[in-house]
Amino acid sequence: MDMLTAIRNSAVGLSIFAVITSGAIALTQLSTHEQIQINEREARAKALYQIVPQASIENNLLEDTVSINSPSLTGSAAAVEIFRARRHGQVSTVIIPVTAPDGYTGNIDMIVGINADESVAGVRVLAHKETPGLGDKVELKKSDWLLSFDGQHYEGNDDPSWAVKKDGGRFDQFTGATITPRAVVNATARAIHYFREHKAALLDSQSDLNSTPAGAE
Repeated sequence: MDMLTAIRNSAVGLSIFAVITSGAIALTQLSTHEQIQINEREARAKALYQIVPQASIENNLLEDTVSINSPSLTGSAAAVEIFRARRHGQVSTVIIPVTAPDGYTGNIDMIVGINADESVAGVRVLAHKETPGLGDKVELKKSDWLLSFDGQHYEGNDDPSWAVKKDGGRFDQFTGATITPRAVVNATARAIHYFREHKAALLDSQSDLNSTPAGAE
């Protein structure tokens, strides 16, 4: 009987320990998840306002959005937000999320700012897994290469200059790394193409916020 009692007490003790441990893990994951979301929001806001300085517009980029569902552009079946900057009551720039699926070591998550005249307002990389010292030059803190997109115009599929120089284009590649910059150049072109297809809806100042542009996938 003493042995059975000891076994039963041990089992109860282990069960209680498991419940407490599981609860602690769940609480840790919840708090960590919330902090990750906060960090991601802050990083996104910082990148958005690098493309369109907050002092140059009259609205909050994080609140003036249009939801789209375009897996071919973003690499996700989930809806994502396009951000809109306004000047004098008119949408002057939109910032479109796009994913380059053909990075050297995986996806490259980016945002591409496009002005109403279809020129590029700026490009920023939000997340990547490219090789340190080579492909990570897509980070602004590592290189100013991304700034080469500022003010550029893409003439469409018949524009052979919209490519890295190794492919006969206008954009520099990185020493020892061509795949990464090529992926970013191509993804930026896709964002511009999307903007042109849905330009009227994206620039419609009267459209409801968080609505879906007509014709979006």
